[in-house]
Amino acid sequence: MTLHTRKSHFLGTKLRALRKRNRLTLDELSVRCAQLDARCAPSVSYLSMIESGKRRPSEEVLKLLSALFQRDAGWFADDSRDIEAAAVEHRAGGATGVPLEPAFLFSKELLQAAIPELLAQTGTTGQQFAHLLIRSHQEMSRNDFPDLERLAESIGERGFPLGAADLLRLCKHHGLAIRWFDRKPVLARDKDGELRSMVRSFYEAPRTIYLNRQLQSDPARLKFDLASHLGHKVLHDGDGLKSAHATGGEMGGSPDGGAAIAAGLNAQDVLHAWRDFECSFFAGALLCPKIPFRRFLTRESYRVEAGEKIELTPAVVMRRMTKVSPYPYWHFFDAYPPGYLRAVYRGNGIPLPWGNMAQVTDPCPNWAVFRMLDEHRGADRGSQISVMRHGGQSLLYCCHSRRTNDMAGNPHVLSVGIDLLPALRSHSADADAIVASITDECLHHRGEAKIPKAAVEAINGAARVLNIAWVEDALARPARVICPRSADCPRTAHCNGAGSSRAREITDVREEIISKARRGH
Repeated sequence: MTLHTRKSHFLGTKLRALRKRNRLTLDELSVRCAQLDARCAPSVSYLSMIESGKRRPSEEVLKLLSALFQRDAGWFADDSRDIEAAAVEHRAGGATGVPLEPAFLFSKELLQAAIPELLAQTGTTGQQFAHLLIRSHQEMSRNDFPDLERLAESIGERGFPLGAADLLRLCKHHGLAIRWFDRKPVLARDKDGELRSMVRSFYEAPRTIYLNRQLQSDPARLKFDLASHLGHKVLHDGDGLKSAHATGGEMGGSPDGGAAIAAGLNAQDVLHAWRDFECSFFAGALLCPKIPFRRFLTRESYRVEAGEKIELTPAVVMRRMTKVSPYPYWHFFDAYPPGYLRAVYRGNGIPLPWGNMAQVTDPCPNWAVFRMLDEHRGADRGSQISVMRHGGQSLLYCCHSRRTNDMAGNPHVLSVGIDLLPALRSHSADADAIVASITDECLHHRGEAKIPKAAVEAINGAARVLNIAWVEDALARPARVICPRSADCPRTAHCNGAGSSRAREITDVREEIISKARRGH
């Protein structure tokens, strides 16, 4: 690749980043240029070729763009890293955006070749990667899938609550036949040995739902499985391209009778993952239609345990809570021992560098979800205020966690939570001062401390507006400092399992060398 071509790609990348940062379409950019000089204004197609690196702008066009964006013409031509700052925007979900530019390095063709190779080399299955893609889409869209919502509510006629008999009638109305089978939990091989696995239900094309007879004594799970399979019939005419509902087995996706799933990506992975997500979302919307369920949560002050009154699993209550609440800053985890997050939703930017693709080897033991996994004899539910130091900032969260068993008897912890900072700011509180006061108390008391009275009053006020009872419950307990990884523990005395970070030591050594060199001159 010639130097001229390379610089064209960088120039085009910078132009695209500037245009997007200023919320301009190509058509709008062309019109803005015409307002400055109609004679030299570039067309939409010409601008598109500049952005893709296929054309280099003339001097006249470059002057127009420089004047429009208030940039020196030389800035467009150099290889400065300003390109990254312009191209990356913060997204919901906490993951830092990566500018896959310039296009000659990260073309679609290269990514199509590199991603399967990456998955094969890291032992990541196509199902795991596909679920990660869907999770990112879910977080960036704020869990908003209006077509699925509308269809589910039309099928159920916004009936709430629906009982198991109601779901069976709906299935029959849509031409589905029910068949029962007997199957006990079996030992399935997992990455860390063996655990119990059970097939709960599956769909057989074109119109048969097979249900494990043990679901008859578990109406909450029975309702969810029926609603999910009904969604498959309604959404995809029951073509059968849907995973079975199973418990235990490989983490990061539903197990297939304990059989090993090969690493890499095949044509069915994304299809099955998206189908599974659609049907699961449909089931939640059918069982918990938005308006009736929001009213229910309001009456119950968002207590997860209220779902037991209407035969809903804690997972369904927590997941739908993140969607139907008018407050948008939620997260949800489903964690299995020793350190897997099987399901994750981060609509509030919570930093979380692990998930369904691998076990975390150094989980912070002060996260409520991981602490409850370890404390097998402690309380099976509780709420916690947490402070996280990340990127030079203190973040403030509140969560409610619950330890339970899946249908095969494997223990896991479900956790739902919110970002408190937006609520405090909406409540006209000095959010930064409140977080700082809690952080200081925690750091002065080995990472765990009683919340200062002024902070309690401010958070209580915000919690009452939100009407989330477990926020007030959490205020009665000490706040804890948490971190994305235990190796990055900000406490003066690291918590158990937190070792020194080699990466941090290398950074310190580098800074020390540079500092000495500067002093020497």
